[in-house]
Amino acid sequence: MLIGTSITTAQQPAPQAPIPSAIPAAKSIFVSNGGADSGLFPEPFSGDTARAYNQLFAALMSAGQFHLVTDPSNADLVLEIKLIAPYGPTNANKQNGASDPLPMFRLTVYDAKSHFVLWTMTSSVGFAFLQKTHDRNFDMALNDVVSQFLSIAGKPPLAAPPTP
Repeated sequence: MLIGTSITTAQQPAPQAPIPSAIPAAKSIFVSNGGADSGLFPEPFSGDTARAYNQLFAALMSAGQFHLVTDPSNADLVLEIKLIAPYGPTNANKQNGASDPLPMFRLTVYDAKSHFVLWTMTSSVGFAFLQKTHDRNFDMALNDVVSQFLSIAGKPPLAAPPTP
């Protein structure tokens, strides 16, 4: 009977952990450019390492939910955007079923006063062969991390970008 009880208990979903109160309470945000790992610009993505920073800033401006500040000491939250290219298997290992990891955005939310990490979101940039598709996948992944952030902040999501 004890074994049956422990199995039943293990199958119950874990309680929902709270979102740090500083995130939904935030009014002002400082956007930080965490840059990009080497080898991602100008190929496979167009632009430069500030592209994600500029697009994140523009997306938050268009969301109209926060006051964006130019000094982190005037912010409730600091959002650091970084495009990373994780290390992993190489194409030489594909015969074993492994594949190269995809580049991904990491959006880290810091409490501006304490400097503690409050939340981190990631979104992988889908694989592509064509430059146009690489850039579209870049935009989609960035919009995904912005939407994740707005969701945990209790704000309306971004409008979906038009598809060509």
